[in-house]
Amino acid sequence: MFLLVTGASGSGTSTVRRLVAGELGSRVECVELSDVVDVPQAPTIAWRQYATEAVVQRGLELQAQGRHLLLCGDPVAAGEVLAAPSADRLDGIAVCLLDVDQEAQTARLSVRGDDPGLLVHHLGFADWMRGHARDARHMPHVLTTRGWEEMRWERWLGARNADGWAMHVVDTSRLSRQRVAHEVLDWCRLALAGEAPLTRVRADTG
Repeated sequence: MFLLVTGASGSGTSTVRRLVAGELGSRVECVELSDVVDVPQAPTIAWRQYATEAVVQRGLELQAQGRHLLLCGDPVAAGEVLAAPSADRLDGIAVCLLDVDQEAQTARLSVRGDDPGLLVHHLGFADWMRGHARDARHMPHVLTTRGWEEMRWERWLGARNADGWAMHVVDTSRLSRQRVAHEVLDWCRLALAGEAPLTRVRADTG
């Protein structure tokens, strides 16, 4: 099983990964992109998608061992996992979005010391992620423009996959870190038990 917990900057993904990793046991390996590939000085969308494929391949290694992978801590979109070249070999993909409203996101990024000039982009990406959670076909150019040339976008945007789109959403705006971690941990356990919506990449996209 490939578990993805994602969200825009300030949503709390890095904190959640640190809090839940020890609770999931040895059956689940918890990673972020930098645990699997080297991060360049100026990461690009294409690099993020290349790195996502590397994580998918790690997930396949674990799958062969009867184990699972949780990717958490990076703004990787669900569509990027589905379109990764090797994703069609995964037994299943489950996605949880950590959402955050503009007020909370602005406050968190300010406290963190992020560049104020980038705030509009962080807010815009959070809004896009909300749309992505609702509709697989929401503004796909956000991922495909200047994307990695090896991506199989038809696997994400094809009719059969898009029509079965399902994603769990946790609004972290007014929740404590511990409460968010508790909700994500509950979701992970449900997904591993087959009781949360899963996605399988289908070759037939007609």
